[in-house]
Amino acid sequence: MNITTQNTGDGILIQVEGRIDTTNYNEFESAVNEVLKDDVKQIYLDCNGLNYISSSGLRIFLTVQKKMMAVGGKLKLFAMQPAIKEIFDISGFSSIFSIYPDMDAAKQG
Repeated sequence: MNITTQNTGDGILIQVEGRIDTTNYNEFESAVNEVLKDDVKQIYLDCNGLNYISSSGLRIFLTVQKKMMAVGGKLKLFAMQPAIKEIFDISGFSSIFSIYPDMDAAKQG
């Protein structure tokens, strides 16, 4: 798994590539918690390179969503692969998260 972050001016962009599973979800959680320390109000999560997510990974997404809502912020997911989108649909997470086709749509949404 590879995680990069960058400031977008109106928030933080997190790009994740590879898998988020039971062997590395804590690495993903640590990276996101670093971003949350800066009292950010908007996180854009680029899922284009994400090719697998386990229930452990989904739990981290949910935790981040709750933390963002608690501070009046927003977590916006975008560019999901069809298999990942299907996991979100089946689990009911699609109704919990703001999911967009690309970064431009996420910024406008």
